[in-house]
Amino acid sequence: MRRTTTVLVTAALAGSLLPSAAVAGTARPAAAPSTVRVALPAPIGTGRLGVTELHLVDRSRPDPWVPSRPYRELMVSLWYPAERAAGHRRAPAMPPNAAAHFAKEVTEQEGFAGADRVDWAGIRGHARAGAPARSGRRPVLLLSPGNRMPRTLNTALAEEMAGHGYVVVGIDHTHNPMGVEFPGGRVEPSRQPPSASFDLMRKEYATRSADARFVLDSLERLARGGNPDAGRRALPRGLGRALDLTRVGMFGHSLGGAASAQAMSDDRRIDAGVDLDGGFVSREGPLGPVVERGLDRPFMIVNADGSGHDHPSIRPFWDGLRGWRRSVRVAGAQHHSFSDLQAYVPRMVRAGVTPKEFGAALVGTIDPARSFAVQGAYVRSFFDLHLRKRDDHLLDGPSPRFPEVRFLP
Repeated sequence: MRRTTTVLVTAALAGSLLPSAAVAGTARPAAAPSTVRVALPAPIGTGRLGVTELHLVDRSRPDPWVPSRPYRELMVSLWYPAERAAGHRRAPAMPPNAAAHFAKEVTEQEGFAGADRVDWAGIRGHARAGAPARSGRRPVLLLSPGNRMPRTLNTALAEEMAGHGYVVVGIDHTHNPMGVEFPGGRVEPSRQPPSASFDLMRKEYATRSADARFVLDSLERLARGGNPDAGRRALPRGLGRALDLTRVGMFGHSLGGAASAQAMSDDRRIDAGVDLDGGFVSREGPLGPVVERGLDRPFMIVNADGSGHDHPSIRPFWDGLRGWRRSVRVAGAQHHSFSDLQAYVPRMVRAGVTPKEFGAALVGTIDPARSFAVQGAYVRSFFDLHLRKRDDHLLDGPSPRFPEVRFLP
């Protein structure tokens, strides 16, 4: 998954984690440990965090990728401010079977040098599994990951937003990620090839919008006191009461960011959206009808270094934004700077399992701590402004606090 400025193709359609054939072919350094341990950055937001998962089954539509299955099932994670942490363990970033599947697939199918050396199952988030929710109703943010990537690869930004008072709902769009683990340990693999056709990506784009709509329906049920989990597993105390579904935003990385715009177009319950380095148009045409329809609600695009809304994969969408809009560029960032790989890859490079050039092509040269600080500050400023009516004026223009960020006209 990447966007280049030399080829008219969206990041969503690039279809591979590989930065380039030349870099992918770089030999792995010789001396390397057998297992590399990586970690997520601690959220800057204050307060305790909780996390739980829901197994959701939509019986109103068949699975678009498995025609023989007359229903669509999803896994989602909810990160939220917690009342207390005592008695609740830090949750793993990835469930164990999904972690093993990810390591195998990202190495064999995507050519991610060094991924097979990482202890993916050992990564812990900072949220406590099943902790009771803190009292108070909070804005809700849907989160859609990049193409073929799991929801758990955006844990850092999800925790950051939850630490500032949001409920973040990360969605695994089953059969697009390399693997999705369901209760009992079953892993549903991807049904899509690493290099996807335009028609397939249009189908995935529409599927993600329908998934978001169903997740919102399920959250409404939860807010009314119901339990939408397919297995009726116990939910954290107070979680439903924490959802303020009159204030809903959506953001995502790459294809997930672009699909956030389509979901907004299809469902007016979503008030505002952010695209983290995703494109909307390929040589064959737009990924979805939102490009022609446009949007009348707030939207922000956060671009990697060397890209912006003047790129042909974004410009037609940008021109159709009729509401509040911003476009910013982050110096030194690359496409996967907007995922948890920003934390993991530099550690892999230092450990000698991933070539430096490969790592730089994935996550750029920006300091990881600065990268996460920029993302947290600008995404939070956007949603605070449009969902909470709190203006810190960060989005008014360039800030000496964040010299890496350039505002694009």
